[in-house]
Amino acid sequence: MTTKPEIRIAIADGAARLTIANPDRKNAMNFAMWRALPELVGRCEIDTSVRAIVLTGEGDAFCAGADISEFGDKRSDEAGARAYEEAVSAANAALRNAAKPMIALIRGVCYGGGVGLALACDLRIARDDARFRIPAARLGLGYSLDNVALVASRIGAAATADLLFSARVFDAGQAQRDGLVREVFASAEFDAATDAYIARIAENAPLTLLAVKAALVELAKPEAERDEARVTATVMACMASEDYAEGRKAFGERREPRFQGK
Repeated sequence: MTTKPEIRIAIADGAARLTIANPDRKNAMNFAMWRALPELVGRCEIDTSVRAIVLTGEGDAFCAGADISEFGDKRSDEAGARAYEEAVSAANAALRNAAKPMIALIRGVCYGGGVGLALACDLRIARDDARFRIPAARLGLGYSLDNVALVASRIGAAATADLLFSARVFDAGQAQRDGLVREVFASAEFDAATDAYIARIAENAPLTLLAVKAALVELAKPEAERDEARVTATVMACMASEDYAEGRKAFGERREPRFQGK
């Protein structure tokens, strides 16, 4: 049965899970899905119960990239191509600039725009069957400066050149060596290991997570454009918080802290 392509959201235990769901096309992103992603990330940002945001794919694929079947309608002229690129850029920017930690959980195929989505997250954790590829050179597509810059900022110029020039498939081991992913887990332990990792993040002080993410967002900008005052304000909010007092008290009492995000 064919299902409607969409990005599903589920919130539980301090984490919001955004699931790319287009299983008939290995979770390829259509235009509507690209446009929907910023609003979904925004919902996670304003929900005070959410301490971390997870991006994953339905079933045994992460994301096969953009849905090429739409290109004849959506990218057939300059105006359409520009609108499509703007939607992709906005989706990636929403992930990259999200106020809360963004973690990509990657199984199976992670191709093209799927690699861009993963790299826009703060952390990428892969199952050992994950496969990475940017096939633009086999399709005749050009990659924008923003898209190339995103890849290069994560994995460096040489690995970016390899990924884009060769259009070859990288396995999870090569992806980890290049810094494309942080951790690789075997299939049998992937769900349990990633659930435990996300739970560990969600248990930490929310204001500290916000402060660290603010610093990471600003560090990704050119030095002249960084808003140091924004980061300082988030740090001072930590120092003035009830959570900071609770953390010190819990440490002295040798127990787990109970953070409330205030």
